[in-house]
Amino acid sequence: MELAELKKWFSTNREAILDDLFTFLRFKSIATDPQYDEDTKKCAAFLVSYLNEIGLEAMSWETSKQPVIFAKNTAAGKDRPTLLIYHHYDVQPVDPLDLWESNPFKPTIREGKVYARGAQDNKGQCFYTITALKALLEESKSLNFNLKLFIEGEEESGSTGTLEIIKQKKEELQSDYLLVVDCGIPGPDIPAITLGMRGILTMDLEVRTADSDMHSGSMGGVAYNPIRALSHALAKCWDENGKIAIPHFYDEVQDLSPEEKKAFDFIMDEKMVRKEFGLKALCPDPGYLIGESVSIRPTLEINGINGGYTGEGFKTVLPAVATAKISCRLVPDQDPEKIFASLKKHLENHLPEGAVLTIVKEQGSSAFRCNVHSLIAKRAAKAYEEVMGKPCKSILGGGSIPIVGELAKASGADVVAMGYGLDSDHMHAPNEHFGLDRFEQGFLTIGNLLEQFHVE
Repeated sequence: MELAELKKWFSTNREAILDDLFTFLRFKSIATDPQYDEDTKKCAAFLVSYLNEIGLEAMSWETSKQPVIFAKNTAAGKDRPTLLIYHHYDVQPVDPLDLWESNPFKPTIREGKVYARGAQDNKGQCFYTITALKALLEESKSLNFNLKLFIEGEEESGSTGTLEIIKQKKEELQSDYLLVVDCGIPGPDIPAITLGMRGILTMDLEVRTADSDMHSGSMGGVAYNPIRALSHALAKCWDENGKIAIPHFYDEVQDLSPEEKKAFDFIMDEKMVRKEFGLKALCPDPGYLIGESVSIRPTLEINGINGGYTGEGFKTVLPAVATAKISCRLVPDQDPEKIFASLKKHLENHLPEGAVLTIVKEQGSSAFRCNVHSLIAKRAAKAYEEVMGKPCKSILGGGSIPIVGELAKASGADVVAMGYGLDSDHMHAPNEHFGLDRFEQGFLTIGNLLEQFHVE
């Protein structure tokens, strides 16, 4: 299908496309929360049914956690190339619910954007891919390349079960190219392929200094407050210049050479970022641009901290326990297990005598970088350029898709990542949304890319 034909098909079917998208968005597929387990499995069943209806052979691969949806059309045969496409159907929790302007699971269109949890990450982007496949299969009846679709259900919670199934299904996953459609562009009307993403390490911490809470009047000044102990230990994770102070944290970090940096655009407009988020304070890695700090440099962040009484009024409690959630974004060659061990030891060394630290690693995955000159990278860039009418940039993503590195190894495929998300879409936050204009652009871009494989 030529671009004009794709546009016509989308326009003709627009109402039905949005109806089906909204059905997909209504499923409360919060895989990280056990109370939504049934909703998540219903979402998986919906995908299997829908993919079979549009002409793919779809099935559910059961795992110890949430099922992986696998679909294929491999009638082209072993002499033709195989394209594997990755998505996920699970979504982030919606807390705090009172900050949403509309129900996160009742999709609402406001000013040309659909508001719902998963509208961008990743249901919206998943569904424009599925819609492009539907259009191609309706018009072509058969494909001149082999297609495989891998949609996991626990990307937002560590991909434990997904990792297990990848090891079991290596033969079925064999492909020439892997397309990850779970990324974004640097700004409106700025096409860009993503040629690498950071890894991730997440941890839960608990510091205990007593068996029970105490009255701060009778024990204050005697009992060591665990919030103070935890805050002190966490503060020691950075030096006075903002560098991460954990021993050996940077040992495997290899800086890009000036020549290597030329392959990428480190685009981040500070004024736009400040305006979009009302951001008052910045902390780029010393010596690096903000665009470099969020893509080629590792980080350590405190994602949440809790202890004592935080409700209305005042309670003069001296708590027994303080907790925190922390995470690292990792760059190539950093080993999540080594970083975890170093961080644990560092925290222990900065806690007072008697304080008990419990630290649990939730997830850990390595960073990945793509082949800048691969065929899939060139075709993805061409698809962007033909749809958006502008030269396509190459970028490195600051986020993480934990499973991609393992999926690339198992499939043996060259990988590239793409998408139409924007930082301003509020993914993972209240009022997540996705522009319907970018949904259509995503459909057109994937349709164009599929057509390149179909007619080669």
